[in-house]
This record gives sequence, structure tokens and C-alpha cells, in this order.
Amino acid sequence: MDELMNRKAVEHNDLVSSVAKMDKTPLKIFELAVSCIDTDNPPKDETVYLSKSELFSFFDVSSKSKNSRFKKAIETMQHQAFFEIREEQGRGLEYRSIVPIPEVAWNSYNDEVKIRFDRAIMPYLIDLKKNFTQYAISEIMNLNGKYSIILYKWLVMNYNQFEHYQYKKERTQAQLEELRNPKMSVKELRVLTDTTTDYKAFTDFDKWVLKKATEEITANTHYNVSYEKIKIGRSIADIIFHIEKKKVAKDESYKERQQDPVYLGNKETRVQTQQELLSKALQSEYTTILGENMLIGFKDIQDIELMADLQRLVYPLYDELKELKGLDEVRKHLSYVAKKQEAYSKTNIAKYLKIAINQYLGAVKFQ
Repeated sequence: MDELMNRKAVEHNDLVSSVAKMDKTPLKIFELAVSCIDTDNPPKDETVYLSKSELFSFFDVSSKSKNSRFKKAIETMQHQAFFEIREEQGRGLEYRSIVPIPEVAWNSYNDEVKIRFDRAIMPYLIDLKKNFTQYAISEIMNLNGKYSIILYKWLVMNYNQFEHYQYKKERTQAQLEELRNPKMSVKELRVLTDTTTDYKAFTDFDKWVLKKATEEITANTHYNVSYEKIKIGRSIADIIFHIEKKKVAKDESYKERQQDPVYLGNKETRVQTQQELLSKALQSEYTTILGENMLIGFKDIQDIELMADLQRLVYPLYDELKELKGLDEVRKHLSYVAKKQEAYSKTNIAKYLKIAINQYLGAVKFQ
């Protein structure tokens, strides 16, 4: 179960934006199977293997009904479920219908479940060098509605792009805001959620699709999602979603310290360890760069606890960025952070710098 909680699913944006012609259970089975794909080492014969126990824990079904429910879900998926994918070509949109998983095999004498993807779906799941979205499979696990899963993936697709471009010059501030607050017409939303013939009254669509999905996403994922309705004349024409990553708990830093060996043991040991971290921090090139950008000053350097936190929590992340992109990239990042000085509290510099480098590293790795 721990491995499942740490697993990621990666899909091409065309698939994220496609119409899932299936209910929530086949959709969840597909997402779980996708999370088993190693994009660096694509599965042979388009086949991955899951365990029954993993599947049943993912769907949280009781032991009495799990076999029959699983069998029924597989039958439904193979006979009714497909993706309608829309791709932009030179002349316009091109539509493709793909049954994603044509074969599922299991038996009564072991725990293994074999899942074979259709060859046509594989380009949307592997060899993803651009225009792809990554998200935690544990978040999909916590969503119980089909519309919640579909909207969650589309919202994450937009927010991931916002995080990717926020430190770059390739997008204007207005474009960044559009990614963090994406807009879609009601007509397109109905297509995406496969509700073109359902909930015909907008009040019903609002209640059972938009409101229910955004509330569930907010309650069960790392994102707070709200939306506003845009009218043209008397009708609601567009929906603007507002996405915000949940802030860490106020005492998270405190809890982190309580679990760190640096802060365990007696007072004498803690002071000695902090002095060692301080010594390393004072000799670090990152301390020099922070000083050059006026992110820390003379009084900060005299603060043993602060410098120990920088050496322990922040500098290893700078090492990671340096290894990926070179020291100049660290300088570039800190130069940008320095311009946003008003955004952080002088009493919590280490925490702010840690959040900033974590976000930037995420963008670099996403790229």
C-alpha cells in the first residue's frame, strides 16, 4: 500500500483532455494500471502486472463483494469503455476512439492480475518528452466521482504548466494567471465530462458536476478549487476555475524538526550539531550567493539556528539544482527570489527559501 501511495501516473495532455466514455470504476482501473508504467522502460507487449490485493485496496471494496465487483468492472471496461481523443491537426480536429485495455487476465490461485494496453493508447503513455501531465495516483484513489477524476486531471494539467513557466520568461504574467485560473466554455465542459445529453438544465449541471466535483477535489487532494460563472446575455457561457495548492500546516516546520536527528538528544548534542552545520554553511558558496542577493545579512549569519537550517534543509536542494543545471542556474533562481523579497517574512527565511527551491526544482524536473 505504501508503494501505491507514492506512485505517479503520467499521460499526454491530449489524453487528459479526451472524453472518457466510461464510469468511475473502469476509469480508476485504467489510471491505476497507467501508474505501473515506467516511461523510461516501457512494458514489453504493452503489459503490466498488478496484484489483486492492490486493486481491492485501491477501490476499498469488502472481501465479500470484491471478486464479483472486480469481474463486473472488467467486463464493463472491455465492452463499453473507451476514450474519444481529439488532436489538433493542420486542417482542424481529428478524432480517435480507443479501447484502452482490451485484455485483463487473472486466476483463482494467485494474486497476479495481467493488464494489456491497446497498442494505440501507448503513445499517450510513454515517450512523453513534452505536453504531458503527472499526478499522484493516491489523489485519484481518494476521488469517488467520475467527474471529479476528469476535472482533477484537467486542472492539474493547467496548474502543472503554471508551475513550470512561473520562473521563466516564456509566458507573460497574464498567461500565467490563465493557467492558474483556467477558463472553459460550458459547452466544452459538457464534452469533457461526457454530459452533453445529461443534466440539461444548467442548475443541475452546476450542482451534480461542477459543485460536487470541485468540493470533492478540495476535500481529498492537495488543491483548493473554486469556480465562477461567466454570463453572456442571460446564459452561463464560461466557467473560470481558481486553483490553489494547499499551504503547509503552520506547525509543519516544527514537526519536521521534532523528527530530525539534529533536534533529538540532549541540549549539548544539539548545540554541537548546529555548530557543525553552521561551520559548513559559512564555508558554502550558497551563503555567498544569498548574501550577494541580500537574501541574508550579517545578523542572519550570526543566527546559528537559521544557518543550521539553511545547511540542513535548503543547501542540499541547491546541490540538486547545481547537479541538474549548473551553479549559474542556482544564481539565476536566487536572483529571481531576491526580486520577490516582499513575499516572505524575515522571521522565516529558511522556510521561504526551501519552498521556493522546491517549486523551482519541480519546474526543472517537469521540463
